[in-house]
Amino acid sequence: MKSEKEHFLEAWDSEFQTTLKVLKAYPHDRQDYKPNEKSKTAKELAWVFASEESTAFPGVIAGNIDWTSMPKPPETFKEVLIEYEKAHKETMKIVRDADDEQFEGTMKFFVAPKKQGDIPKMRIMWMMLMDQIHHRGQFSVYLRLVGAKVPSIYGPTADEPWM
Repeated sequence: MKSEKEHFLEAWDSEFQTTLKVLKAYPHDRQDYKPNEKSKTAKELAWVFASEESTAFPGVIAGNIDWTSMPKPPETFKEVLIEYEKAHKETMKIVRDADDEQFEGTMKFFVAPKKQGDIPKMRIMWMMLMDQIHHRGQFSVYLRLVGAKVPSIYGPTADEPWM
């Protein structure tokens, strides 16, 4: 029987492949596009994936996510994709190699605005993955708004029909 960590690793890697496909569909010359003044640019939104991979997931293993150490985005959208792939590969290894005991117990994590509570570590890992899926959904809207094709995520799209 697979452990929760093994289930997580499978889901995380599968979602990474889909997210990478969505990001690669974005036209790099539109990296500064943002649909609203409150929105992130496409490059900034894409950077969320790489920065969470390199900071948040290892932080859970360590028992503390240092949000102030989130790296700054590189200059180009292409570099964001390179860093995302690199961060995923490195962080997958860190998580895979971590002892199951490192995922036991709780740690402080946000439960409401400006409020933290004790949350089980594996639940935080799943929450971070769901956060990435949420941001991928946002990013798929950016694709449509700049006239790019939206690839299949969990099923067909207008641009990638299955029938």
